[in-house]
Amino acid sequence: MKKEFAVIGLGRFGGSICLELSREGMDVLAIDINEDKVEEFKDIASHAVIADTTDERVLKELGIRNVDHVIVAIGDNIQSSILTTLMLKELGIRKITVKAQNEHHEKILKKIGADFVVHPERDMGRRIAHNIMSSNVLDYLELSDDHSVVEVKAGERMAGKTLIDLDIRAKYGCNVVAIKKGKEVNVSPMATEIIERGDILIVIGADIDISRFEKQLVIDDDED
Repeated sequence: MKKEFAVIGLGRFGGSICLELSREGMDVLAIDINEDKVEEFKDIASHAVIADTTDERVLKELGIRNVDHVIVAIGDNIQSSILTTLMLKELGIRKITVKAQNEHHEKILKKIGADFVVHPERDMGRRIAHNIMSSNVLDYLELSDDHSVVEVKAGERMAGKTLIDLDIRAKYGCNVVAIKKGKEVNVSPMATEIIERGDILIVIGADIDISRFEKQLVIDDDED
């Protein structure tokens, strides 16, 4: 099943995550207290609404409990960020990622139950979007405007198969440049290399090809 995300706060960071998740075909609920920001994303996100997320009643009305992962990207208002995170935690949201303004903010967020705390720059939105789409996407690094390197953990779909079986280059246009098995790193692995569950694959390719690779072999293969 396709995951559902909510992005609260549509500034540079939240907006970039919202845009990238939407581009990848995810269901995204975009939320901001600023009407202009919501208007900007109404044709990008699945749904865009004006709301004060420090109000538990409002969050319930939005159906936030049905969302798999909420990203709290509220700008400079630390109090709103903390209160929103607390409300989400009390409502039982499975995964909560929160943007922190400083180390003190981060400590508070962790104490009240945020699953992931980030200190983002604007250009990190894309990288984090790929990380949160699947727990098997471990890292994402842009090489240029249209080429990237992705580090993924092999799940059931890859387990027990060789690189020949997976045929990643022919099917997705990507190249596996290394495989990590525990502490050992195999650079330029043989086509007969057998992939085991938990192995780490370093894959390089064009963004459009990496996106197909993630969706078909990596995303939705997470462990519960």
